[in-house]
Amino acid sequence: MLQLRPSCECCDTDLPPDSAAARICSFECTFCATCADTRLAGRCPNCGGELLPRPRRPADRLARFPASTERVFKPRGCGQNA
Repeated sequence: MLQLRPSCECCDTDLPPDSAAARICSFECTFCATCADTRLAGRCPNCGGELLPRPRRPADRLARFPASTERVFKPRGCGQNA
């Protein structure tokens, strides 16, 4: 099950579970659409994988299967952790 991480790893902007702006790779690294599109050119700086829109969990399922509260933030910035 996807973790649905709560923030962008690059800029630490909030990404609630229902956000259409969240992008993930196959390892669930999470970025906002702005960072994914402008700074990363659609590629994960951690694994090189493709960044795609994160699926949104239906609200009625969030109560039973909540989103993660663990924030992953890499203060050195995007692309420097590859």
